[in-house]
Amino acid sequence: MNPQAGTPPPPLGVYLHLPWCVQKCPYCDFNSHAPARADRRADASTLPAIPHERYTRAVLTDLASAAGPLRGRRVETVFIGGGTPSLFPPEAIGGLLEALDRRLGLTGDAEITLEANPGTVEQGRFHGYRAAGVNRLSIGVQSFDAGALRRLGRIHGPEEARRAVRAARRAGFRRINLDLMYALPGQTTAQALADVEAALALAPEHISHYQLTLEPGTPFHSRPPADLPDEARLLALEAACRERLAAAGLTRYEVSTWAHPGEACRHNLNYWRFGDYLGLGAGAHGKLSDPARDEIRREARVRMPGTYMAQAGTPAAIAELRRLQNGDIVLEFMMNALRLAEGFHRDDWRRHTGRPTTLFEDRVAEAVTDGLLSDDGGRIRPTQRGWQLLDGLLQRFL
Repeated sequence: MNPQAGTPPPPLGVYLHLPWCVQKCPYCDFNSHAPARADRRADASTLPAIPHERYTRAVLTDLASAAGPLRGRRVETVFIGGGTPSLFPPEAIGGLLEALDRRLGLTGDAEITLEANPGTVEQGRFHGYRAAGVNRLSIGVQSFDAGALRRLGRIHGPEEARRAVRAARRAGFRRINLDLMYALPGQTTAQALADVEAALALAPEHISHYQLTLEPGTPFHSRPPADLPDEARLLALEAACRERLAAAGLTRYEVSTWAHPGEACRHNLNYWRFGDYLGLGAGAHGKLSDPARDEIRREARVRMPGTYMAQAGTPAAIAELRRLQNGDIVLEFMMNALRLAEGFHRDDWRRHTGRPTTLFEDRVAEAVTDGLLSDDGGRIRPTQRGWQLLDGLLQRFL
């Protein structure tokens, strides 16, 4: 029996990875690359030279190869991440979006997000990105404290972040997300709240508010900065900021994400609800379902930009391809869905996986007994305690 037969596939998004940054931040474990030294320009007020034309051609080749099995499934969301995608000219972004529409088709209300660095050099491009079809910006502010930004290795200052948001508004962007970090080295509760206040003063529709973590393979992991907050200070910082964001009318719809009503990031919601997404670009990951074959698979492109540009569109460009087994599906579904305040309904599980709920019911019942989950009319949600102990909660589904 094929449990997915006759079930339509989940919503489809596309993730485009543009991997270059002006410089690599010491906390970042993303697949991002500073341009080669020979390609860096002496004048810091100009963009570094990156092979955007060659890279764009590679992504278009990748798309042409990947689109066939997805025909008939229109794209509901696009997220252009990196790296610093705003290093690419608007013409390149527009060409990628036009190709996506031609090959797969964008829905009329497709959400199209571009990550941007608040450096002043990029602000003149906002009009071009808007004209190219981008309708949502995610601006990597991280902090409004100049000293904290220097310690984080950021290339912008607080005023540049403010100018970037104002420029984006002038360019016609109605939906803006600001990325903010907390638990920074030496950060007090007052300083964390000051960052939140500065962000709120810019009236963004959405705020991603996440903890600085020391990711393996990063300089911060091998040489941790001094005076990172202990658990007690960390909880105090998070609680104070959570209270202020809620008082400002934003809703915490995911463990690290806040939005005004109707302004949640649809692309990220698709991840967390176990939707499908095609990943294009160096190191891009994807998750795709094939109900007719009762298959859910994960795939990843090769990480290095040079290798990707040489191999895009060929089998060699796929660094990983695996079919998820039932245990993988349970873990991955829970890792995403339990980050959400809404949790998930059992009908969501059946619709997006085609599998029976018996695969996880015993572990959900145990977590409900322990006060980590609630189970109300078929909807399973994390409790506040479950969110605080999320890593331990997810361990139950291994």
